[in-house]
Amino acid sequence: MIRNKVYELRTAARMTQEDLARRLRVTRQTIISLEKNKYIPSLEMGFKVARLFGKAVEEVFEYGEE
Repeated sequence: MIRNKVYELRTAARMTQEDLARRLRVTRQTIISLEKNKYIPSLEMGFKVARLFGKAVEEVFEYGEE
């Protein structure tokens, strides 16, 4: 399972879901699903998210077996 820290990073940056969606050029619904770990982004989107927050991909996304 892939988990992420998007919610934590977004709230620490004082961004709304709409702000993040706009910056990533996706819908707010995509951000909601991403934060709930119900959406696994493409590799390209993963890099965009990580770079937006100044993090390595591994600092934002984590793979673990259930």
